[in-house]
Amino acid sequence: MWYSFWKPRDRFSLDQLRYLTDQLTKVQIINEVNKGFVVEALRSIAELITYGDQHDPSFFEFFMEKQVMGEFLRVLKLSRTLSVPLQLLQTVSIMVQNLKSEHAIYYMFSNEHINYLITYPFDFQNEELLSYYISFLRAISGKLNRNTVSLLVKTHGDEVVSFPLYVEAIRFAFHEESMVRTAVRAVTLNVYHVGDDSVNRYITSTPHKDYFSNLVSFFRKQSMDLNKLLNPRPDSISTIIAAVDEIEDNLYYFNDVVSAGIPDVGRIITDSILIILIFPLLFPSLRIGPDKEMQDGVVTSLYLLCCILRIVKIKDLANIIAAALFYPLEAFTKSSGGKLSGFISDRGFTFECQVPDNLTKYDTRHSMVNVPYSSSSPGLHSDGGVLQNDCSSSNLSLREALLEYVIKGNDNLVLGSLSVLATLLQTKELDESMLDGLGILPQRKQHKKMLLQALVGEASGEEQLFSSKSSFSRDGIGNDINVYHKKIKEQYGVSFLPSDVGISSLVHRFQVIDALVILCCRSNISAEVLWDGGWLLRQLLPYSESEFNSHHLELLKASHEKHASALVEEVRGIWPDFLISILCDEWRKCKRAMESSSPRKEPKCILLPPRKNSSEGGIPEGSSFAAGERMHELMKVFVLLHQLQIFTLGRALSEQPKIYPPGDLLENCRAQGSGLDVSGPKAGSEIRLGNAVPCRIAFERGKECHFCFLAISLGISGWLVLAEELPLKKSYGVVRAVAPLAGCNPRIDDKHATWLHLRIRSSSLPFLDPVHFKDYGKKKIKASVDGRWTLAFRDEETCKSAFIMIVEEMNLMSDEVHRRIKPLLSLETAIDLSSSSVCIPEDSSSYRTHPN
Repeated sequence: MWYSFWKPRDRFSLDQLRYLTDQLTKVQIINEVNKGFVVEALRSIAELITYGDQHDPSFFEFFMEKQVMGEFLRVLKLSRTLSVPLQLLQTVSIMVQNLKSEHAIYYMFSNEHINYLITYPFDFQNEELLSYYISFLRAISGKLNRNTVSLLVKTHGDEVVSFPLYVEAIRFAFHEESMVRTAVRAVTLNVYHVGDDSVNRYITSTPHKDYFSNLVSFFRKQSMDLNKLLNPRPDSISTIIAAVDEIEDNLYYFNDVVSAGIPDVGRIITDSILIILIFPLLFPSLRIGPDKEMQDGVVTSLYLLCCILRIVKIKDLANIIAAALFYPLEAFTKSSGGKLSGFISDRGFTFECQVPDNLTKYDTRHSMVNVPYSSSSPGLHSDGGVLQNDCSSSNLSLREALLEYVIKGNDNLVLGSLSVLATLLQTKELDESMLDGLGILPQRKQHKKMLLQALVGEASGEEQLFSSKSSFSRDGIGNDINVYHKKIKEQYGVSFLPSDVGISSLVHRFQVIDALVILCCRSNISAEVLWDGGWLLRQLLPYSESEFNSHHLELLKASHEKHASALVEEVRGIWPDFLISILCDEWRKCKRAMESSSPRKEPKCILLPPRKNSSEGGIPEGSSFAAGERMHELMKVFVLLHQLQIFTLGRALSEQPKIYPPGDLLENCRAQGSGLDVSGPKAGSEIRLGNAVPCRIAFERGKECHFCFLAISLGISGWLVLAEELPLKKSYGVVRAVAPLAGCNPRIDDKHATWLHLRIRSSSLPFLDPVHFKDYGKKKIKASVDGRWTLAFRDEETCKSAFIMIVEEMNLMSDEVHRRIKPLLSLETAIDLSSSSVCIPEDSSSYRTHPN
């Protein structure tokens, strides 16, 4: 009854804030009875302060006057339960994140209240509390600038001597939870981008600079974990993709750190990546065994090199990696000056680095977690002796090892090596002289370089520009590469001097072109990978055949002729009706891929197992689907070789392949007699039965049906038709069943001369259907087994006439396909027709009359 005399307080009022603060100051002990009130009071105060910041400045003035932050810390000290610290961290985080007033932020960061919370000994064994704490640190870092950062550091003179926010955050840099690691990185990047010189000096001083090398050591451990996922052959693609995403996120973080522009950080990260990861681990993995078999770990190393070059934008790092490719493998398998050491096991990528077992553990009251790199730990073989007995090709340079993989490796190794070369080609931080020395400087850049030298009056440049020789590069590269060789020697202890490394851009360029030509002529590499090799070759030689020698041209010509012969066989195969449509489609795709400014695939494709072929996917090897896959693969290789041939002759690629248009329809052919149009027969449509023969077929056991059978071809398409005769319309019938003519493989039964067996393949290929292509290769195709028709005729003569009709129509269809693609089978004919406009490809189902 008495409550009716009291006016209730407005929820968002200064009175409510005053009441909550007064009640909070009266709390002298926190127990199970009052902890709920304390938690609610903390939550409500955060809500009121945030509201007041936007609507009424008196709210925060009261907050400062009553020193509510001090009350928060007093309550925290009283608490022995988990709920109060959780709510307090959330309360302060909400306030810091939502306060817009600079005055309010300055107050929050002053008086050491925030630093006290940062360094408070919370029980981080509780995952929820740790999550709130990390969010709290992230909220504070989001408000950092040149003015506010001074409130969170302690200084002595002009030097920072304490920065709790940064020190406490990086203790969780290697936590087992990726969300925690991500939040810590956000905190550090916010610190790095403040741009305060004294803070930057603190970050790069001892022991805090160890954080950067520890990051690389942690990254190395993740790299080895990735390799374990790949060997043996992975079962879970999603697991690999998740690991790859984290690998690339780490590298993007490295790049973000460097881009903050803090002096010495780029150098520290460069040194760490080279000393901890690349020199002792990745480079030694790029070895070839005595039996020329490719060892485990190579693919992982190639992928990591691609990612580092592509993502981490450090000029010195890119150029040192490229300069090191001139050195023999032996240089990185032996220790020099105690700076490099490692153990390469028989399985390749396994590296006994000094990453402690408790890497993901942390101590909240001691210095940050260290991931040291030691060269004197037991078990390491600093003399590289373990590898020497396993490496018959250690005299090969790393650059030559990449080319060896291109020539002899499997799909993944070829793709990995091509990706490294392509990444080097596109790395803007790399000096052109380095590309020239590696033999991968594009010809257009060589022209530009020589033209510039000629314009500024350098005789050598002018002489080379107008030289008729096949290369514009001199054998001497200059001093640019030597500068980086000197760094490798003096800073990283690799004992091979520049004089030990023979560098000839002319020879090296020839080696690259030779390897790419050999690759394009290999028969045991997938077409997808060959296209990547063709792209790289196109980048190096965008103009003409001047860089190809006679051996190269002979190899390409022989390979083209071989695939042209195989293509002719496909004309009589199972899928001739799709051959031209696939040819036109792949021509466009290949041209687009060759002329693209960048490779089609990301480096992560190196790690993913190739798509299963038909036999591995549960489809019988002799089925029409398997034949369709083989034809598709053949077509992709043929198109690549044909376009390369045109390219070597200095001709521009047409938008469409030069094939003949549809020919004339023969008089009195079955297609005309049946009254079909270009769309072909469809179930339920009428058709003339002048050339049809009667037959019987049972689609269900015990249910025999009487039909009229007809085989029809129209241009490059053909059908098998079963029609039901119309009783009231003589010589006409209704189409009841249609199947492709191509690939039907007619056969008269050996024991029953009136039976005709037909194979019925699918009317489409799954990889040509964009809707279903995404699932192709991941699951069994429902129609993986070809269908069968067995037609029964009234006598042997009728059966034989049906057989002859099928063969005649198949020959007509195949002959038309062969006639139309004939220009592509002879390179000379294709070149002669390159300026003609009459050879316009049509869709596979199209037909038109064309004058002789």
